[in-house]
Order: sequence, then structure tokens, then C-alpha cells
Amino acid sequence: MSRIALIVVSLALGLVASAQSNSQIEPPKKANARAAATPAPAGDPFDGASLEKMAGQCVTLETELGAIEIVMMPENAPEATRNFLNLVATGALDTTTFSRVVKGFVIQGGNLQTSEKWSEALAKRMSHKLPDEPGLVKHVRGIVSMARTDEPNSATTHFFILVTSASYLDSKFAAFGTVTKGMEIVDAINQAPVEGDKPEKPVKINRAVVSPCKK
Repeated sequence: MSRIALIVVSLALGLVASAQSNSQIEPPKKANARAAATPAPAGDPFDGASLEKMAGQCVTLETELGAIEIVMMPENAPEATRNFLNLVATGALDTTTFSRVVKGFVIQGGNLQTSEKWSEALAKRMSHKLPDEPGLVKHVRGIVSMARTDEPNSATTHFFILVTSASYLDSKFAAFGTVTKGMEIVDAINQAPVEGDKPEKPVKINRAVVSPCKK
């Protein structure tokens, strides 16, 4: 992928919104804010899952530096949650990296082109666009949210984890999860050496796992 500059604070909306602009497989379409998603690959594990079922799922990102545990918030962004759970359950995030970092702001993953298993099937997943789900959840430290371009309904597989509060993202991006354990790993990824917004050594997600949350 070519470099996509992420702008800090004064252009922070553009920062997150432009994160996928070079990974779009289809040209952006003019759409209403909550247009229907394009068809996802058939038969994914969480297709048709209820909000209750998705709310009971927790995801562990087993990175090279340690585990990051995430609880889902489908009541705020049901389609973003479903998409993320399907990416995890099908192994699509395995061997991908956190390919973009803005120190003191975010780490970003979900670029399937960084996978060691890059394939036509993963490319197809990156073409599946989600409806915008701005929601009411505040974008505070530990929130997991969907990255997208500045076009409506353009989120695909890219997600970011905040290391600080960013109220200017509220009601604009689909927050679908929150980190419950492993923020020290998120911080370590965020503080590693970078060139611009590109990590010198991107941290790999060895495996992503979804399972019922422990009570």
C-alpha cells in the first residue's frame, strides 16, 4: 500500500477516515448514512447472530508482544461487531499486523494485505463495505472502532484502538468494542519506533480468537 498520511488533532477525523483509502477494491459510491452493507462472504459464523449472542463474545488478539482482550458492544454498532467477529472466527486477522501507528493517539490493524496468507478470499473480504453506525459510545482510551475513508459507508476490515480520549470522533465512527485486558500491550505497540505513521517493525497478530466471555 502507498503511504496515507494520518493527521493529528487538527485533522483527526481525516486521520482515521483516510486509513483505508488505498485499500478500496471498488470505487466509493454515493450513499445515505445508513445504507445497507454490501454482501459478505456466505456462511460466516456470526451471520444472523442476535445482539445477545454477539454481546456474549470476547476476542483475544494474541500478538507478538502479548494478548489484547476485547469485549463486544453490538448494541452500539451491530454490523461492525458482526464483521469483526467474522474476521476473527474465520482466521482472517491471523498473521496480519498493526500497520499504522500514531503515537499518543491510535494503533490500527485489520489491513488484510499484511497477512502472510494473503489471498483472493481475503481481498474479497476487504471489498465488503459496512453501513455507518455512529452510535453514542464515547471514543475514550481502550475503545475499538472502525476506520473508514471520508466517503459514507466505506468501512471494511480496518479497525483502530485508542490510547487516549478523542471526543472529536464521537458520533462519527462505529465504536464496537473495548479493551478489557492488555492495554499495556496496546501502549507498547503505540510507543514503538515509527517512520511517520509506519512502524519500523509492525507487531503481528499471531492469532485472533473468539470465545464466550468469562463470567
